[in-house]
Amino acid sequence: MQRTNSLHIGVLLAFAILTMGAMASSRANLAVVSRADLCVTEGGIDELSGNRLSVTVPKMRAYLNASTPQVVEAHFTYLGSTGNEARLGSGELRRQFGLKLRAQDACNLVYAMWRIEPQSKLVVSVKTNPGQHTSAECGNRGYRNIKPSRSKPVPLLREGDTHDLRAEMNADEIKVFADNVLVWEGSVGSEALAFDGPVGIRSDNARLQLQLRAPHPTDAQRGQGSACRSGPGESE
Repeated sequence: MQRTNSLHIGVLLAFAILTMGAMASSRANLAVVSRADLCVTEGGIDELSGNRLSVTVPKMRAYLNASTPQVVEAHFTYLGSTGNEARLGSGELRRQFGLKLRAQDACNLVYAMWRIEPQSKLVVSVKTNPGQHTSAECGNRGYRNIKPSRSKPVPLLREGDTHDLRAEMNADEIKVFADNVLVWEGSVGSEALAFDGPVGIRSDNARLQLQLRAPHPTDAQRGQGSACRSGPGESE
């Protein structure tokens, strides 16, 4: 029995070491994203010293100007409400910050959102509207929250707290990490593979300072970035 237990513990330790090594390798391939690397489709982002970004507006939407592997990480400090809070298209008042994946346009993309208020939780959702590309066409239609195969609660965010949020998408599988702890894992389904686009960020009514990191483009992705598309029609 003792030998069996020792073998079981050894297997668990080996798995943990391999998992930590894979996470470290994934993070080592990330580079800091500057304000110049972002297309802001709604709201505003200011650049601070130390490669940090500042968000003080009620609604912020942005994506990278380059195609990269579908990994994005934010090291962020939550500074409370922006004031003059804006409601979502559904009419709900929510405070949240999150990451975007495969952000083709305002109507087709994947979100990993850290909801702060009125309820603290991590939600992954797909917004898909085939044949539609602007907010005038799809509005707030086409959202579907995805049920994870496994998940853990995210920390309760308080004003002044600093955390890491990372999302990784491989085919239709997504993993989301909060402070290097896996908090969401699951499949978003084949409909999320019907479109493609860069990674990005989004916030609603949350004042933030952050450093954003994303991978370098692969050889096949170099030069694939599209021109910045901003304006009311591009805001999701």
